[in-house]
Amino acid sequence: MKRFIKPLIWVFVSVLLIIGMMAGLVALMEHKSSKLPDVRFQSMAGETITLDQVADGKPMLVNLWATWCAPCVREMPLLQQAQQANPDITFVFVNQGEHTETVDRFLKDQELDLSNVLLDSKGQLAQVTASMALPTTLLYNAKGEQVGLHRAQLSPEQLAAMVKTLQP
Repeated sequence: MKRFIKPLIWVFVSVLLIIGMMAGLVALMEHKSSKLPDVRFQSMAGETITLDQVADGKPMLVNLWATWCAPCVREMPLLQQAQQANPDITFVFVNQGEHTETVDRFLKDQELDLSNVLLDSKGQLAQVTASMALPTTLLYNAKGEQVGLHRAQLSPEQLAAMVKTLQP
């Protein structure tokens, strides 16, 4: 039994080092995206637009989503309510990789009335912000600095806390 203790300790220490390095890498990637990304999107009307143009100097909540993502679909009505209730915050819905027709049909089928729906056909925002999981919600203050990040479906309480963070 004693002869297994030393190798087990080395395995344990190695695993801890690997986990620590991975956590540091994730933190570095999140830190790297602390400014408003300079990515060009297509509006539902076909115009090219950036997040800076949409923000118009207001704090911004940016939701990365897709129509095939069940958690994204479940949180959309909640986000719509928050958008309507908080005109002092710019809500932006950046669809990842889908065509205008698909997104338009989805919005109509779900009876969603969202402002600032943008198309990111190549998933550039997800790459730049290291947000490969959907849904992902990014928070930016009025200066364009990232002040929050949430990966996964938002609960009403989580969304309320995020909105409170952004209120002037």
